[in-house]
Amino acid sequence: IARAGGRIIMLPATLELIRGGASRKGDVLGVARIAAIQAAKRTSDWIPLCHPLPLTHVAVAYAYDPENSAITIEVTTETLARTGVEMEALTAAAAGLLTIYDMCKAADRAMRIADIRLLEKSGGKSGHFKQD
Repeated sequence: IARAGGRIIMLPATLELIRGGASRKGDVLGVARIAAIQAAKRTSDWIPLCHPLPLTHVAVAYAYDPENSAITIEVTTETLARTGVEMEALTAAAAGLLTIYDMCKAADRAMRIADIRLLEKSGGKSGHFKQD
């Protein structure tokens, strides 16, 4: 199991556009969720020397952070394989945030993707890790 997260910071008007479902391109977070899941499943195509893993579960959660005019993502990936799935979680988090940027760039080119990081992992040779 691995969990990764990150955030995208935007103008307050862009955040409200997403919250209100008023984006011209449709359901921003719905599409970004699909992108994150697809990215987790195809991580070995994106990251050189990363082995393809059979994922048993991918969960994507978004949260609005109006105080910081941001949206956070948290991705959880799971496998029955004996290796860690942190690269799948990190790749999914990045792809989800990049999709939000792509779908909203016409409204806000100054959006910033930040803090993509591994939150927790278990399995693999390195054992358990949890971000402080």
